[in-house]
Amino acid sequence: MTIDLVGGGDAAGMRLLLNADVYAPAHLGHRHLLTGGGRILWMGTERPTFPAYLGVHEHDLQGQRVIPGLIDGHCHITGGGGEAGPASKVPAPLAESYRAAGVTTVVGVLGTDDMTRSTAGLVAGARALRAQGIDAWCHTGGYHLPLTTLTGSVRGDIVNIDCIIGVGEVAISDHRSSQPMLQELLRIASDAHVAGLMTGKAGILHLHVGDGPRGLALVREALTVSEIPARVFNPTHVNRRKGLFAEAIELVKQFGCYVDITDFPVAEGEDAWSAADALELYWESGADPARVTVSSDGGGCLPVFDAEGRVVSMDVGDCSALMRTVRELVRRGHRLERVLPAFTTNVAGLLRLADVGAVVEGGRSSGVIVSV
Repeated sequence: MTIDLVGGGDAAGMRLLLNADVYAPAHLGHRHLLTGGGRILWMGTERPTFPAYLGVHEHDLQGQRVIPGLIDGHCHITGGGGEAGPASKVPAPLAESYRAAGVTTVVGVLGTDDMTRSTAGLVAGARALRAQGIDAWCHTGGYHLPLTTLTGSVRGDIVNIDCIIGVGEVAISDHRSSQPMLQELLRIASDAHVAGLMTGKAGILHLHVGDGPRGLALVREALTVSEIPARVFNPTHVNRRKGLFAEAIELVKQFGCYVDITDFPVAEGEDAWSAADALELYWESGADPARVTVSSDGGGCLPVFDAEGRVVSMDVGDCSALMRTVRELVRRGHRLERVLPAFTTNVAGLLRLADVGAVVEGGRSSGVIVSV
Protein backbone atom coordinates (compact mmCIF):
# COMPACT_ATOMS: atom_id res chain seq x y z
CA MET A 1 0.00 0.00 0.00
CA THR A 2 1.22 3.49 -0.84
CA ILE A 3 -0.18 6.68 0.66
CA ASP A 4 -0.04 10.14 -0.93
CA LEU A 5 -1.73 13.40 -0.04
CA VAL A 6 -4.43 14.33 -2.52
CA GLY A 7 -3.32 17.96 -2.33
CA GLY A 8 0.11 16.97 -3.62
CA GLY A 9 1.85 19.42 -1.31
CA ASP A 10 1.27 22.30 -3.77
CA ALA A 11 -1.24 24.70 -2.22
CA ALA A 12 -0.87 27.25 -5.03
CA GLY A 13 -1.36 25.09 -8.15
CA MET A 14 -4.44 23.21 -9.30
CA ARG A 15 -4.50 19.46 -9.87
CA LEU A 16 -7.14 17.42 -11.67
CA LEU A 17 -7.24 13.92 -10.21
CA LEU A 18 -8.89 11.58 -12.69
CA ASN A 19 -10.60 8.23 -12.18
CA ALA A 20 -10.58 8.01 -8.39
CA ASP A 21 -12.62 5.48 -6.40
CA VAL A 22 -13.88 7.84 -3.69
CA TYR A 23 -14.86 6.92 -0.14
CA ALA A 24 -16.15 10.10 1.47
CA PRO A 25 -16.28 7.93 3.75
CA ALA A 26 -19.55 6.80 2.09
CA HIS A 27 -18.66 5.00 -1.12
CA LEU A 28 -19.24 7.47 -3.96
CA GLY A 29 -17.48 5.35 -6.55
CA HIS A 30 -15.90 6.78 -9.71
CA ARG A 31 -15.14 10.50 -9.44
CA HIS A 32 -12.79 13.17 -10.75
CA LEU A 33 -11.49 15.79 -8.30
CA LEU A 34 -10.07 19.27 -8.80
CA THR A 35 -7.83 20.53 -5.99
CA GLY A 36 -6.14 23.86 -5.42
CA GLY A 37 -5.28 26.27 -2.65
CA GLY A 38 -5.38 23.40 -0.17
CA ARG A 39 -9.04 22.64 -0.95
CA ILE A 40 -11.15 20.25 -2.98
CA LEU A 41 -12.59 22.74 -5.46
CA TRP A 42 -14.84 20.37 -7.38
CA MET A 43 -15.79 16.70 -7.57
CA GLY A 44 -17.90 14.98 -10.22
CA THR A 45 -18.38 12.13 -12.66
CA GLU A 46 -17.88 14.02 -15.94
CA ARG A 47 -14.32 14.87 -16.88
CA PRO A 48 -13.92 18.66 -17.14
CA THR A 49 -11.63 20.55 -19.50
CA PHE A 50 -9.63 23.67 -18.69
CA PRO A 51 -7.79 26.23 -20.83
CA ALA A 52 -4.05 25.74 -20.89
CA TYR A 53 -3.32 29.13 -19.28
CA LEU A 54 -4.80 27.90 -15.96
CA GLY A 55 -1.92 25.45 -15.66
CA VAL A 56 -4.03 22.58 -14.26
CA HIS A 57 -1.88 19.48 -13.73
CA GLU A 58 -3.62 16.19 -14.49
CA HIS A 59 -2.97 12.92 -12.70
CA ASP A 60 -4.77 9.69 -13.55
CA LEU A 61 -5.37 7.61 -10.40
CA GLN A 62 -6.56 4.62 -12.48
CA GLY A 63 -9.15 3.53 -9.94
CA GLN A 64 -7.08 4.05 -6.80
CA ARG A 65 -9.06 4.72 -3.64
CA VAL A 66 -9.30 8.25 -2.26
CA ILE A 67 -10.32 8.39 1.40
CA PRO A 68 -10.29 11.10 4.07
CA GLY A 69 -7.05 11.65 5.90
CA LEU A 70 -7.23 9.83 9.24
CA ILE A 71 -7.76 11.93 12.37
CA ASP A 72 -5.69 10.82 15.36
CA GLY A 73 -7.47 12.32 18.37
CA HIS A 74 -4.87 11.30 20.97
CA CYS A 75 -1.20 11.92 20.17
CA HIS A 76 1.76 12.88 22.32
CA ILE A 77 3.02 15.39 19.77
CA THR A 78 5.76 16.59 22.14
CA GLY A 79 6.63 13.05 23.26
CA GLY A 80 5.51 10.99 26.25
CA GLY A 81 6.85 8.59 28.82
CA GLY A 82 9.09 9.33 31.77
CA GLU A 83 7.57 6.85 34.24
CA ALA A 84 10.91 5.04 34.55
CA GLY A 85 13.02 8.18 34.93
CA PRO A 86 14.30 10.85 32.53
CA ALA A 87 15.98 8.33 30.25
CA SER A 88 12.57 6.77 29.51
CA LYS A 89 11.12 9.95 28.03
CA VAL A 90 9.89 9.39 24.46
CA PRO A 91 10.88 11.95 21.79
CA ALA A 92 8.29 13.80 19.74
CA PRO A 93 7.16 12.06 16.53
CA LEU A 94 8.20 13.77 13.29
CA ALA A 95 5.62 15.34 10.98
CA GLU A 96 6.63 12.89 8.27
CA SER A 97 5.61 9.95 10.48
CA TYR A 98 2.01 11.22 10.44
CA ARG A 99 2.00 11.76 6.68
CA ALA A 100 3.47 8.32 6.02
CA ALA A 101 0.71 6.79 8.17
CA GLY A 102 -2.12 8.57 6.33
CA VAL A 103 -2.82 10.74 9.40
CA THR A 104 -3.50 14.33 8.35
CA THR A 105 -5.07 15.69 11.56
CA VAL A 106 -3.76 15.19 15.11
CA VAL A 107 -4.73 16.30 18.61
CA GLY A 108 -1.86 16.63 21.07
CA VAL A 109 -2.12 15.67 24.74
CA LEU A 110 0.04 15.60 27.86
CA GLY A 111 0.20 12.43 29.93
CA THR A 112 2.09 11.43 33.08
CA ASP A 113 4.78 14.04 32.55
CA ASP A 114 2.91 17.32 32.77
CA MET A 115 5.79 18.85 34.72
CA THR A 116 8.76 18.94 32.33
CA ARG A 117 6.32 19.04 29.43
CA SER A 118 3.68 21.76 29.30
CA THR A 119 0.61 23.09 27.56
CA ALA A 120 2.81 25.86 26.17
CA GLY A 121 4.98 23.19 24.60
CA LEU A 122 1.91 21.49 23.12
CA VAL A 123 0.76 24.74 21.53
CA ALA A 124 4.22 25.27 20.04
CA GLY A 125 4.25 21.67 18.83
CA ALA A 126 0.83 22.01 17.20
CA ARG A 127 1.88 25.20 15.44
CA ALA A 128 5.08 23.54 14.23
CA LEU A 129 3.10 20.65 12.75
CA ARG A 130 0.73 23.08 11.04
CA ALA A 131 3.71 24.80 9.45
CA GLN A 132 4.70 21.38 8.06
CA GLY A 133 1.28 20.64 6.57
CA ILE A 134 -0.33 18.63 9.39
CA ASP A 135 -3.66 19.91 10.74
CA ALA A 136 -2.82 19.99 14.45
CA TRP A 137 -4.74 20.85 17.63
CA CYS A 138 -4.21 20.14 21.31
CA HIS A 139 -5.84 19.94 24.74
CA THR A 140 -4.85 21.86 27.85
CA GLY A 141 -3.79 20.11 31.06
CA GLY A 142 -2.53 16.59 31.57
CA TYR A 143 -2.93 13.68 33.98
CA HIS A 144 -2.85 15.73 37.15
CA LEU A 145 -4.69 18.37 39.15
CA PRO A 146 -4.19 21.27 39.35
CA LEU A 147 -4.12 21.30 35.57
CA THR A 148 -1.10 22.51 33.64
CA THR A 149 -2.67 25.46 31.81
CA LEU A 150 -1.18 28.30 29.79
CA THR A 151 -3.40 31.24 30.81
CA GLY A 152 -4.19 30.03 34.32
CA SER A 153 -7.60 28.47 33.59
CA VAL A 154 -9.28 25.91 31.34
CA ARG A 155 -11.73 28.47 29.99
CA GLY A 156 -8.95 30.96 29.37
CA ASP A 157 -6.90 28.44 27.39
CA ILE A 158 -9.76 27.23 25.19
CA VAL A 159 -11.18 30.71 24.57
CA ASN A 160 -7.89 32.54 23.95
CA ILE A 161 -5.50 30.00 22.39
CA ASP A 162 -6.35 29.14 18.79
CA CYS A 163 -5.30 25.49 18.73
CA ILE A 164 -6.56 24.42 22.19
CA ILE A 165 -9.93 22.69 21.84
CA GLY A 166 -10.48 20.79 25.11
CA VAL A 167 -8.95 19.38 28.29
CA GLY A 168 -6.92 16.22 28.70
CA GLU A 169 -5.81 13.65 29.13
CA VAL A 170 -6.94 13.84 32.78
CA ALA A 171 -6.26 10.51 34.51
CA ILE A 172 -8.85 8.53 36.48
CA SER A 173 -8.81 4.95 37.84
CA ASP A 174 -5.02 4.94 37.69
CA HIS A 175 -2.26 4.90 40.34
CA ARG A 176 -0.56 7.75 38.45
CA SER A 177 -3.60 10.05 38.65
CA SER A 178 -4.35 12.80 41.19
CA GLN A 179 -7.28 10.69 42.38
CA PRO A 180 -9.78 13.43 41.41
CA MET A 181 -13.02 13.72 43.34
CA LEU A 182 -16.45 14.11 41.75
CA GLN A 183 -16.74 17.86 42.31
CA GLU A 184 -13.28 18.47 40.85
CA LEU A 185 -14.16 16.50 37.72
CA LEU A 186 -17.48 18.33 37.35
CA ARG A 187 -15.77 21.73 37.61
CA ILE A 188 -13.27 20.86 34.88
CA ALA A 189 -16.00 19.42 32.63
CA SER A 190 -18.17 22.50 33.16
CA ASP A 191 -15.32 24.87 32.27
CA ALA A 192 -14.54 22.86 29.14
CA HIS A 193 -18.20 22.78 28.08
CA VAL A 194 -18.78 26.51 28.59
CA ALA A 195 -15.56 27.41 26.77
CA GLY A 196 -16.65 25.16 23.91
CA LEU A 197 -19.97 27.00 23.71
CA MET A 198 -18.20 30.36 23.65
CA THR A 199 -15.86 29.38 20.82
CA GLY A 200 -17.52 26.61 18.80
CA LYS A 201 -14.62 24.33 19.75
CA ALA A 202 -14.93 20.75 21.03
CA GLY A 203 -15.02 21.69 24.73
CA ILE A 204 -14.49 18.08 25.85
CA LEU A 205 -12.88 16.50 28.89
CA HIS A 206 -10.67 13.76 27.45
CA LEU A 207 -10.19 11.17 30.21
CA HIS A 208 -7.34 8.69 30.49
CA VAL A 209 -8.88 5.59 32.10
CA GLY A 210 -6.37 3.34 33.84
CA ASP A 211 -6.44 -0.28 34.98
CA GLY A 212 -8.03 0.51 38.35
CA PRO A 213 -11.10 -1.44 39.49
CA ARG A 214 -13.23 1.72 39.68
CA GLY A 215 -13.26 1.87 35.90
CA LEU A 216 -15.83 4.40 34.67
CA ALA A 217 -17.71 4.73 37.96
CA LEU A 218 -16.70 8.39 38.39
CA VAL A 219 -17.91 9.24 34.88
CA ARG A 220 -21.25 7.50 35.45
CA GLU A 221 -21.70 9.42 38.71
CA ALA A 222 -20.86 12.73 37.04
CA LEU A 223 -23.40 12.10 34.29
CA THR A 224 -26.05 11.06 36.81
CA VAL A 225 -25.81 14.07 39.11
CA SER A 226 -25.04 16.90 36.65
CA GLU A 227 -26.60 18.67 33.68
CA ILE A 228 -23.38 18.60 31.64
CA PRO A 229 -23.94 17.01 28.20
CA ALA A 230 -22.67 13.45 27.89
CA ARG A 231 -20.46 14.28 24.88
CA VAL A 232 -18.24 16.40 27.16
CA PHE A 233 -17.01 13.29 29.01
CA ASN A 234 -14.73 11.41 26.60
CA PRO A 235 -12.98 8.35 28.09
CA THR A 236 -10.05 6.83 26.19
CA HIS A 237 -8.10 3.53 26.47
CA VAL A 238 -11.47 1.80 27.09
CA ASN A 239 -10.28 -1.43 25.46
CA ARG A 240 -7.37 -1.90 27.89
CA ARG A 241 -9.47 -4.37 29.93
CA LYS A 242 -12.33 -6.47 28.61
CA GLY A 243 -14.53 -5.60 31.58
CA LEU A 244 -13.80 -1.90 31.11
CA PHE A 245 -14.82 -2.13 27.47
CA ALA A 246 -18.14 -3.66 28.43
CA GLU A 247 -18.61 -0.71 30.82
CA ALA A 248 -17.81 1.73 28.02
CA ILE A 249 -20.42 0.24 25.71
CA GLU A 250 -23.05 0.55 28.43
CA LEU A 251 -21.96 4.16 29.02
CA VAL A 252 -22.67 4.93 25.36
CA LYS A 253 -26.03 3.18 25.45
CA GLN A 254 -27.20 4.76 28.71
CA PHE A 255 -25.85 8.30 28.38
CA GLY A 256 -24.67 8.87 24.79
CA CYS A 257 -20.97 9.51 25.45
CA TYR A 258 -18.30 9.13 22.82
CA VAL A 259 -15.72 6.48 23.78
CA ASP A 260 -12.22 6.19 22.36
CA ILE A 261 -10.47 2.91 21.56
CA THR A 262 -6.66 2.91 21.71
CA ASP A 263 -4.80 1.13 18.92
CA PHE A 264 -2.07 -0.52 21.00
CA PRO A 265 -0.49 -3.99 20.68
CA VAL A 266 -2.41 -6.77 22.47
CA ALA A 267 -0.74 -10.09 23.24
CA GLU A 268 -2.54 -13.41 22.86
CA GLY A 269 -4.44 -14.21 26.05
CA GLU A 270 -4.15 -10.66 27.42
CA ASP A 271 -7.16 -9.21 29.26
CA ALA A 272 -7.64 -6.53 26.61
CA TRP A 273 -9.13 -6.12 23.15
CA SER A 274 -7.17 -5.07 20.10
CA ALA A 275 -8.60 -2.06 18.27
CA ALA A 276 -9.94 -4.27 15.48
CA ASP A 277 -11.58 -6.72 17.89
CA ALA A 278 -12.99 -3.87 19.99
CA LEU A 279 -14.58 -2.16 16.98
CA GLU A 280 -16.19 -5.42 15.89
CA LEU A 281 -17.57 -6.00 19.39
CA TYR A 282 -18.81 -2.40 19.54
CA TRP A 283 -20.68 -2.75 16.24
CA GLU A 284 -22.19 -6.06 17.35
CA SER A 285 -23.40 -4.52 20.62
CA GLY A 286 -25.90 -2.25 18.92
CA ALA A 287 -24.40 0.93 20.44
CA ASP A 288 -24.54 4.06 18.28
CA PRO A 289 -21.87 3.53 15.57
CA ALA A 290 -21.25 7.30 15.43
CA ARG A 291 -20.14 7.42 19.09
CA VAL A 292 -16.91 5.42 18.86
CA THR A 293 -13.47 6.64 17.79
CA VAL A 294 -10.01 5.09 17.48
CA SER A 295 -6.73 6.84 18.34
CA SER A 296 -3.11 5.70 18.44
CA ASP A 297 -1.55 7.18 21.61
CA GLY A 298 1.25 7.96 19.15
CA GLY A 299 4.48 9.09 20.78
CA GLY A 300 3.20 8.00 24.19
CA CYS A 301 4.68 5.41 26.50
CA LEU A 302 2.77 2.12 26.87
CA PRO A 303 4.16 0.89 30.21
CA VAL A 304 3.52 -2.31 32.14
CA PHE A 305 3.73 -1.94 35.94
CA ASP A 306 4.33 -4.42 38.73
CA ALA A 307 2.24 -4.56 41.93
CA GLU A 308 4.32 -1.77 43.47
CA GLY A 309 3.83 0.61 40.55
CA ARG A 310 7.26 0.20 38.99
CA VAL A 311 7.72 -0.07 35.23
CA VAL A 312 8.73 -3.58 34.20
CA SER A 313 8.44 -3.07 30.43
CA MET A 314 7.29 -0.43 27.98
CA ASP A 315 6.35 0.10 24.36
CA VAL A 316 5.67 3.29 22.40
CA GLY A 317 2.43 4.22 20.64
CA ASP A 318 2.64 4.52 16.85
CA CYS A 319 0.18 6.42 14.67
CA SER A 320 0.79 3.99 11.80
CA ALA A 321 -1.29 1.46 13.79
CA LEU A 322 -4.47 3.23 12.64
CA MET A 323 -4.09 2.44 8.95
CA ARG A 324 -3.02 -1.12 9.79
CA THR A 325 -6.26 -1.58 11.72
CA VAL A 326 -8.31 -0.14 8.83
CA ARG A 327 -6.65 -2.66 6.53
CA GLU A 328 -7.16 -5.50 9.02
CA LEU A 329 -10.88 -4.81 9.34
CA VAL A 330 -11.26 -4.69 5.56
CA ARG A 331 -9.33 -7.96 5.35
CA ARG A 332 -11.85 -9.46 7.80
CA GLY A 333 -14.65 -8.63 5.37
CA HIS A 334 -15.95 -5.28 6.67
CA ARG A 335 -16.82 -2.66 4.06
CA LEU A 336 -14.41 0.25 3.97
CA GLU A 337 -17.27 2.73 4.30
CA ARG A 338 -18.23 1.05 7.59
CA VAL A 339 -14.69 1.06 8.95
CA LEU A 340 -13.62 4.61 8.11
CA PRO A 341 -16.00 6.70 10.29
CA ALA A 342 -14.33 5.64 13.57
CA PHE A 343 -11.09 7.09 12.19
CA THR A 344 -12.55 10.12 10.38
CA THR A 345 -16.10 11.52 10.59
CA ASN A 346 -16.83 10.31 14.13
CA VAL A 347 -13.67 12.02 15.38
CA ALA A 348 -14.41 15.20 13.43
CA GLY A 349 -17.94 15.25 14.87
CA LEU A 350 -16.75 14.91 18.46
CA LEU A 351 -14.01 17.50 18.01
CA ARG A 352 -16.24 19.90 16.02
CA LEU A 353 -13.74 20.06 13.17
CA ALA A 354 -15.84 21.16 10.22
CA ASP A 355 -13.59 20.68 7.19
CA VAL A 356 -11.62 17.50 7.85
CA GLY A 357 -12.57 13.83 8.01
CA ALA A 358 -14.53 13.76 4.76
CA VAL A 359 -13.91 14.00 1.02
CA VAL A 360 -16.28 16.83 0.04
CA GLU A 361 -16.23 19.91 -2.14
CA GLY A 362 -14.83 22.78 -0.12
CA GLY A 363 -13.06 20.46 2.30
CA ARG A 364 -9.33 20.40 2.77
CA SER A 365 -7.45 18.40 0.19
CA SER A 366 -6.12 16.23 3.01
CA GLY A 367 -7.65 13.00 1.81
CA VAL A 368 -5.14 10.29 0.99
CA ILE A 369 -4.61 8.19 -2.09
CA VAL A 370 -4.39 4.54 -1.09
CA SER A 371 -3.04 2.00 -3.57
CA VAL A 372 -4.22 -1.54 -2.89
